[in-house]
Amino acid sequence: MKAQGICAQPFEAVRQAFEAMFDDPQERGAGLCVQVDGERVVDLWAGVADQEGGRPWTHDTLANTFCVVKPYVAVAILMLVEAGRLELDAPVARYWPEFARNGKARVSVRQVMNHTAGLPALRGPDHNPMMYDWEHMVRVLEDEPLWWEPGTDLGYGTTTFGWILGELIRRVDGRDPCAFIHEQMLDPHGLDVHLGVDETQFHRIARFDSATGRVGDPYSQALRTVVKSEPSHIATFAFTNPGMVPRRTSDPRWWAYRQPGVCGHATAHGLAGFYSALLAGHFIGPELLDEFTREHSHGMDRVWMRPMRYGLGCMLEQQVDPAATHAMGPDTFGHIGLGGPISFADPERRVSFGFVTTTSGGHSMIDPRPGRLSALVYAAL
Repeated sequence: MKAQGICAQPFEAVRQAFEAMFDDPQERGAGLCVQVDGERVVDLWAGVADQEGGRPWTHDTLANTFCVVKPYVAVAILMLVEAGRLELDAPVARYWPEFARNGKARVSVRQVMNHTAGLPALRGPDHNPMMYDWEHMVRVLEDEPLWWEPGTDLGYGTTTFGWILGELIRRVDGRDPCAFIHEQMLDPHGLDVHLGVDETQFHRIARFDSATGRVGDPYSQALRTVVKSEPSHIATFAFTNPGMVPRRTSDPRWWAYRQPGVCGHATAHGLAGFYSALLAGHFIGPELLDEFTREHSHGMDRVWMRPMRYGLGCMLEQQVDPAATHAMGPDTFGHIGLGGPISFADPERRVSFGFVTTTSGGHSMIDPRPGRLSALVYAAL
């Protein structure tokens, strides 16, 4: 399938690989953007944005990104740190006193951001019916006990990350956290990323669905087995209570959902533009950017059930793991979303990368599709 958009001549192999993705009849629509020093060298899109195949993908088609937006709320927290309104090593309860209940008084802001807080998941009852009610979920978090002593183990805060950091922004700044992110970060830079899509823009959203036969790497397969067969496992609670699953993405409530850790809709150029702006110093200064991207935690993550490395709200390069490498430099950082979307940056090469898709794959980390594309980008550099 021929892609639309632009591709600088040195990156012609990237275009060819992007177009070759659509040799698979399950591949419906996708977008790819690569920026070097803030300049677009690749900005491609192809396919369709609906299930029936009648609505072509365009430059401004919005795709569901799931957790790709986690670094956005983390950077928002760092903006408040830089402004002197938050401290990384202060307890969350200093700003949100009710959070201290059930043994959480010593959980620090930094521990939430590097996934060592001991609160990566919510136990029963089923929270899916109330997940769209921010106030209700905040009360749930206040009453939730820890899974382990803060700072002693590693577990990805699938949904809890966004609620805790989002509520901190609300307590300190007064604004809804997604409003803060839009007003302070996205809108001033014209970034086509939406943390809660306005109803007038619903027509731009592509339909997201699973592909069959894409089982993923062994870690991903093991995680899927646990989630399906062990209802009391921490990973099962993290990914299902409430659940972030492809079928939810057809619900207009999801499109408008304002949860800054799990729900975003974006174009590929919007995602890449975020990291270009970040590298250019537009959100936080160099000291906090270094803090954001240096390793703060590593080890076997109890939720992902695989080795992970984290900065302060971003995932770090894993060159020893073929299914988790960005295929670029050793200092790359960014974040994946369930089923294939990804965005990251290579600070050494000043590269920002954004990929969105409507065809969900089976890898829990970096999908082979953007993995192949990023390797070709690196080769071209």
